[in-house]
Amino acid sequence: MTTAPAGATLPEITHHLVEVNGTTLHYVAAGTGGTPILLVHGFPETWWAFHKLIPLLAERHHVIAVDLRGFGDSDNGPAEYDSATSAEDLHRLIGHLGLGPVHLTGQDISGPTVFRLATEHPSDVLSLTAIETGLPGFGMEALADVTRGGAWYIGVLTTPGVPEMLLTGREREFLGQFAFAATGEDADIDEFARTYARPDGWRGATGLYRSMLREGSEIKALAEAPGLTVPVLAVGAGGRTFTATTMAQAAPATEVSSASLDGVGHYAAMQAPDELAKIILEFTGRIDAA
Repeated sequence: MTTAPAGATLPEITHHLVEVNGTTLHYVAAGTGGTPILLVHGFPETWWAFHKLIPLLAERHHVIAVDLRGFGDSDNGPAEYDSATSAEDLHRLIGHLGLGPVHLTGQDISGPTVFRLATEHPSDVLSLTAIETGLPGFGMEALADVTRGGAWYIGVLTTPGVPEMLLTGREREFLGQFAFAATGEDADIDEFARTYARPDGWRGATGLYRSMLREGSEIKALAEAPGLTVPVLAVGAGGRTFTATTMAQAAPATEVSSASLDGVGHYAAMQAPDELAKIILEFTGRIDAA
């Protein structure tokens, strides 16, 4: 159903709620022409991470940007919050809306979710664009190893009870003074903080990071059979070649293109929307033409 925005919005989009797979997902939509693009955010983000990108893509595509379960304005009640469940959510969302097949685009911690969707439900997917993301089983777990440059907050998020103890009530400080300290604008940080400050607002993030640490063997098995068969675009920025290397290893049987946004940090859709839109539109245009 169409709903009023609970927070920040854009004039070009509509907000919607839909019940799928035992949860309620919030998504926004823009554009009516062309093949559909499904945008899937990472951490510490929501659909708002794409708010500068959506109008650019909507000039040629029907664009959907979803809040994963536990994030943004989607439901975050007691449930499973691993990547397998989130992938099934997206599969059912695509079916419910009659979207498929879509140009699937995921970034950051949504990597395992979109990879599962593309391998387990290939009829849902025209292509996969991976932005600044990795995969467990292919090196993503190393991001939790602080002795080798990993991120301290992954340990916080994956330890039961600790996110609620350390981050609840400090959402604005964590996002503004750490996560987006060098790149975020106040209005963006306010919008992200609004949703993470909900009761149990960290539930989606803790679920995805906990599953990331245990699902490496599952993702490697999916990479081998049935494997990824759709064209892949790997976009690197702050992580440089990490995304391209990961996708080349995880999708050896399909075409993998790569692009680099030089001088751009991790949050590519917010920091370089024009450059990123150009890269994505060239990729999707080539596939649609074929």
